[in-house]
Formats: sequence, structure tokens, C-alpha cells
Amino acid sequence: MTSMDVVSLSRLQFGLTAMYHFLFVPLTLGLAVLLGVMESVYVMTGRTIWREMTKFWGLLFGINFAMGVATGITMEFQFGMNWAYYSHYVGDIFGAPLAIEGLMAFFLEATFIGLFFFGWDKLTRLQHLTVTWLVALGSSLSALWILIANGWMQYPVGAKFNPATMRMEVTDFMEVLFNPVAQAKFVHTVSAGYVTGAMFVLSVSAFYLIRGRHIEFAKRSMTAAASFGLAAALSVVVLGDESGYTAGENQKMKIAAIEAMWETEPAPASFTVFGLPDSANRRTDYELKVPWMLGLIATRSIDKTLPGIKELVGRAEGRIKSGLVAYDALEKLRAQPDNAAERARLDSAAADLGYALLLKKVRPDIANATPQEINQAAWNTVPAVSPLFWSFRIMVGIGFYFIALFAVAFVLASRRQLTRYNGFLWVSLLSLPLPWIAAELGWIVAEVGRQPWVIEGVLPTFLAVSSISAANVWITLVGFVVFYSALAVIDVYLMVRTVAIGPPHDLPVGRPDLRLSVAAAE
Repeated sequence: MTSMDVVSLSRLQFGLTAMYHFLFVPLTLGLAVLLGVMESVYVMTGRTIWREMTKFWGLLFGINFAMGVATGITMEFQFGMNWAYYSHYVGDIFGAPLAIEGLMAFFLEATFIGLFFFGWDKLTRLQHLTVTWLVALGSSLSALWILIANGWMQYPVGAKFNPATMRMEVTDFMEVLFNPVAQAKFVHTVSAGYVTGAMFVLSVSAFYLIRGRHIEFAKRSMTAAASFGLAAALSVVVLGDESGYTAGENQKMKIAAIEAMWETEPAPASFTVFGLPDSANRRTDYELKVPWMLGLIATRSIDKTLPGIKELVGRAEGRIKSGLVAYDALEKLRAQPDNAAERARLDSAAADLGYALLLKKVRPDIANATPQEINQAAWNTVPAVSPLFWSFRIMVGIGFYFIALFAVAFVLASRRQLTRYNGFLWVSLLSLPLPWIAAELGWIVAEVGRQPWVIEGVLPTFLAVSSISAANVWITLVGFVVFYSALAVIDVYLMVRTVAIGPPHDLPVGRPDLRLSVAAAE
């Protein structure tokens, strides 16, 4: 088997494990904050039902959290096993956020989640409330550091190639930390997690109301989910617009591929609501467009032009030629480390070195690449257009659907009419899978849209793999599929069983505790 087999299998393995792991992440983010909201109501009002709500949804949170941990740890090991050259080349930058995530966020989250479950009778109300919010904080910090690492892969700032070590090294950690792509991805991803948590609570509560069980519990849970979900769904759209703007500034090929925009349009560019991308003929058929919309989203102006795929391929050709200059200088500099002239040549074209490496997929002796091979390598910078085009539109459509759904739920909750419309309860229940579908499609847009790069403009994906056989990857891939399938069965069983059992029957609604301040201070 060829090295491309190893690349494809390694990508498939990491993609499957990442997408499986991400089934648990959004629910963890969303439920953690909802637990904080519910317990805050309990502490402020003293109503016992809100404490029992926190305990019940906390149990489901705990099941989800355990599965997320089990599936997340294996992903980090893959960097060393399947992506050894990637780890060697950018480990100094990429490893730092991952280490901080483990030391700061994960330990914070893991420590306080134990206090959350076992501290109800050992801590005061305010102490336990603090623990619950620290669990939520830990979940968000964990997402922050992971997305800082991922954001750097999308937009590598604060680092520079060192020809002496043949590695990328940090030059400004603050620039890595405050990477605009990472910050936009963080707030967008976290808000999507909030929607997932709200949808989960809304759907399960609707199930109870349909069955006529736990009425008071379900109505209060649904009210909390409706309010929180509406705010979260609106923020997803707003923060998604920010992600679109940062991509338009820093990942122009991704935007062009998402829009299947082969030709550069006059500013401001139109947004294609519908079309049939034809990658073979490099055109999009049956387009239905909204004038100006894409230009306003991606450039926030009416006079800035968004380049099309063909123009960007032409730019890539120029960068490949410039990268060949850097590659030639690097080869000579390795033979003569003190050659100041070659060092200056390398520095002048170092930003394009990664583009020259794209030629290694075409031929090993890239210095002798023909114009046709350079053109071929340039076209390889175009990601898979059709999957990006449709994934983005389905994701956006689901996002606007959530706004409508949570708005209706909010109105019904405000009017105390949640049990009046059985049809709405069924819609809420059947909508349960949608936030996960949207989240997975979002990751497809983010990661497929970055191809052919593992580090945008720096390191092509096909060069980042380990020197292992395809047979080894097949073994681990099959092992992961079997293991994760077993975990999926266990997770579904535990979740369904817990929901079926439900909260304790005949929960007391309770009255406000006028001695709350005294009890909280004890």
C-alpha cells in the first residue's frame, strides 16, 4: 500500500474519533450552565423542586461527561501514533494549549464534578452553588484551550519556522492565545453547546408532558430551557457571523468553497441560497442568490471584493513558485548554516514554504516541478466543494429553526400554556437530534474546509503522518470502531434508562425559605 493509504486511513480514524467525541462535548457545555441556572434559582428561592431538577439533570450530565472523557483522551494519543511528523513539526506550539487544558481546565472540572455529586449534604447551599458554577467554568475553559489549539491550525500566528531545528517555534504566545480565529470559534462553539443543552432539556421535558408524568418538574425544566435556548440560539447566529467574517479575512479559499464561488464577483458578493456545485466542470448550476449578503457577512463592507476559487488557485500558483525559492534556500542553508545570503533568501519567502511542500504530492524532487505540476498542486488547495456547500446550508437552516422553536417555547412558557399544544410537544421531542447534526456539520465545515492543510499554509496534511504501515492503522481503526460502538450502546442505555426512571415522583414544589441567608452561611 502507498503512503496515501496511510494518510487516508489516519484522517478517517481521527475524523471518526473526533466526531464521536464531539457528540458529548456540546451537551456537557450546555447542561453545565443550565445546572448552574437551576441551582441558582434553588438558592435564591429555596424551592426544593429546583434542587431536585439540578440533581436529575446533573445525573444525565455525569453520564455524558464520563463518556466525553473516555473518548477525548484517545484523541491526544493519536497525535503521537498517527501524526508523528505533525507533532514534531508544530508540537512546541500545539502542545502548549493542550497541556494547559489538562492542567487547568480538566483538573478543575474533574475535581469539582465530584464535589457536585457528593457534596449536597456536606456543603452549604452557596458552597455547592459555587461548585456547580466552577464545573461549568471548567467545561468552558477546556473548550477554550482546545479551540485555541485548533484555531492556530486554521490561522497559524505567533510562530516562525526555525531552519536550525526544522520546526515551527513560538515567537509570541499572546498572539497564539488571542488568535481571532480561535476566539471566534470558541464563542460560536460554546453557544452551540448551550443550544444543545437547552434542546436536550426541552425534548426530555416534552416527553414527560406527552406521557403525563412529572408535570411540575417538566414545566419548570422546559421554561428554563426555552429561555436559555432562545438566548443561545440567537447568539449562535450572531457569533456565526463573526466566524464568517474571520474566515473571510484569513481563510478565503474556505469561504469560496463554502459558496461554490468559482469566479470572483463584483463587490459586494451575493450569497448562494441554493445551487448544484459541479466540481468537474468548475461551475455551480441552478444558483439562487441573495444580492450583497455574502459581501456583508465576509467583509462587512459593500466595496471589498471576495476572490473566487479560480483566482485563489492563481494566487496559490504564485505562492508555490515563491515557496520554491524558500525551499532552495533552505536546502543550501542546511549545507552551509552560516550563509547569510541564503538565510536572507529564506526569510524573504519563508511564508510560502508550505505551498512548495504541496508539490511533494506530485513529485519528490520538487525543485524540478513543471508548470503543469505547479498548476496541479495549486488546484489541490481547493477543498471538497459539494460537502462544504451543503453542510454549511443545512447547519444554518437548523440554526434558524432553533430560533423559531425556542421562541415558540418561550411564548408558551410565558403564557403558562406548555401543556396546551400536544403537537408542539411532539415537535420539541422529535427535534432532539438536530443540535448534534448541526454541530457535526459545523466541524465538517471547519476541518474539511481547511484541507489540504493540517496547518493552514504551513504543513500539508499528507506530510504530517507517522511512518507506519496501513495495516497498523487498520487495526487501530477497527479497534476504535468496536470500542466506541460499545460505548455508544452503553451511553444510550444509561441515558434512556435514567430518563425512563425520571426524577422522584411527587416532588414538592416548596415555598421560599426565608431563612436562606442563615442556612447558606452555616
